[in-house]
Amino acid sequence: MKNIEVYKFGGASVKDADAVRNVLRVLQRTATGKGEVKKVVVVSAMGKTTNALEAIHRARYNRQDVRPMIAEVKQLHTAIAHDLFGDREEAKKPMYAMLDAMTEQVQEPLSGDFDRDYDQLVCYGELISTAIVHAFLCESGLKSAWIDARQVIRTDQRFRDARVDWNRSTQGAQALADVLEKKDFAVIQGFIASGGLGVTTTLGREGSDFTAAILAFMLDAKSVTIWKDVPGMLNADPKIFPDAVMLPSISYREAIELAYYGASVIHPKTVKPLQNKNIPLHIRSFLNPLADGTLVYADAAHDADVPSYICKRDQVLISVSTRDFSFVVEDNLRDLFEILVALGIRIHLMENSAISFSMVTDHDAYKLEKLYAALQAQYEVRYNEGLTLLTIRHYTEAVLTRETAAREVLLEQRSRHTVRLVVREK
Repeated sequence: MKNIEVYKFGGASVKDADAVRNVLRVLQRTATGKGEVKKVVVVSAMGKTTNALEAIHRARYNRQDVRPMIAEVKQLHTAIAHDLFGDREEAKKPMYAMLDAMTEQVQEPLSGDFDRDYDQLVCYGELISTAIVHAFLCESGLKSAWIDARQVIRTDQRFRDARVDWNRSTQGAQALADVLEKKDFAVIQGFIASGGLGVTTTLGREGSDFTAAILAFMLDAKSVTIWKDVPGMLNADPKIFPDAVMLPSISYREAIELAYYGASVIHPKTVKPLQNKNIPLHIRSFLNPLADGTLVYADAAHDADVPSYICKRDQVLISVSTRDFSFVVEDNLRDLFEILVALGIRIHLMENSAISFSMVTDHDAYKLEKLYAALQAQYEVRYNEGLTLLTIRHYTEAVLTRETAAREVLLEQRSRHTVRLVVREK
């Protein structure tokens, strides 16, 4: 079955009842007619629901009363459902079932595995949102099916950053294709999957983009479209760089580079499955669905037309030194990286000298506390918090001079196309 397109709608595109109505308008306005092209609709949690569920999870581990926080999550979704469905209770039943399951999950005893328990709770953001979106599409006359992503995408047991088991996922993808033989739309959750024992896993924060790419790869889709509240992929965050411009097209390679360095428009793992099968990726505005947006494909002719800027804020620069001034050698690095892997700490930049190793990572107090405790017995550890990691692709000296004029540079790395700066804002 070749006539499949994958659409991904993020949290901002389903944040309230009007946003859900707009999803329907986007699907209607981009329809080809007569149902020749089937659509897989990947949906994220509504608005800031994932943040709220993460806060509940942390509060549970801190032995705090989470009942008021759960009530807020329920109130948000029931209000959206009431706006969409009024008193038509039948349409709300799938949502109520998910809200009840979420409440039961919160009442379960903690396992002691923070990441495992995280996945079992946070998954409900997507499960609830897709229950609402699917019901609304059905009420609006669209031939839609609700699909549980955990029955389609299979992974290992690496909680919060699971690795896809492509062979085991093939059977689920075939079942999804079979559903689309009878339906025009399949509504499925982004971000979530299931491990080898059927336990819920997640693909990493903002992993709904990756879900769309996984499904497109397995279904041999014609294209993937990520619907955003921006006109396309910009060369910078307009909140930080007011003169940001849209990139009409970029290559797969450039998209991978920008995503790896932290560009927030797409998840870093999204591009590779698409590139492997030459599936084009569109980034378009759900506010203006007929506009072209940005096309990500094989042609690299325009990659260097303008510089691109990626800012990662709230970064920590950590320096690890040997206490006896001995060289940092392969054995030390192996031990360091084993600790980083075990704690699930991702390094955005690293550099080593004769007796020290420096790295930049996100400020995650829970993980960093464990990291410092694991290192301090053998190493001297120093760190600077509140930093920004600025990456500039296709830089010029004039651009570099301008961007460092008002910043204190703590660390700099350059290649032919990219400069990376660890800076403190003045």
